[in-house]
This record gives sequence, C-alpha cells and structure tokens, in this order.
Amino acid sequence: MIKHIVMFKLKPTQTIFEKEKVAEKVKLNFESLKAKIKEIHSYTVGINISKSPSAFDVVVDSTFKSEEDLKTYSKHPEHIKAVEFNSKFSSEKVVVDYLI
Repeated sequence: MIKHIVMFKLKPTQTIFEKEKVAEKVKLNFESLKAKIKEIHSYTVGINISKSPSAFDVVVDSTFKSEEDLKTYSKHPEHIKAVEFNSKFSSEKVVVDYLI
C-alpha cells in the first residue's frame, strides 16, 4: 500500500470568511474524486483548524494499493481538473508518498 498525502496553503484573501469558502470549495472538489477514480483505496480531505502560521490549510490523505494505482490517479483527467482548479487558490503545496 502507498500512502499519499498532499497539503496546500491557500493564497491570502481579504477576509477569513473568504478563505473558509475557498477551502470548502477545494475540499469538495477533491472529495468528488473518490467516486470518479476507481484506483483510490481510501481518501480523506480535511480543512485545517489550527491557528499556527506554519499550518497548511487543506490536506488530502489517500491510500493506493500500488504505485501503479497512484500513477493512474495522478494522470486521471478528473484529478488533473481538480489540481488545475486548486492551483488558482494555492500558494504552496507539499507532498509525501510512503509505503505502509
């Protein structure tokens, strides 16, 4: 099994309310992938609740049965659409993939 974790920092916005709205849109956009991409074994998307300035805003925590499944997910047209949508709102991204 492969654990795939991606975290995003959202671009600064005018208000906390606007940032929360954007985070929710990004969350919903990525959550929709579970039903569209059969290679996903497990998939959780969360919005940060910490007030730490070093915290990221949104996390995608997923597992795949193999590296091939992860590659298929990464190249899937629906995933690419989600990434393109998210890139409009994100200023930073970190990724970690590891065996479990």
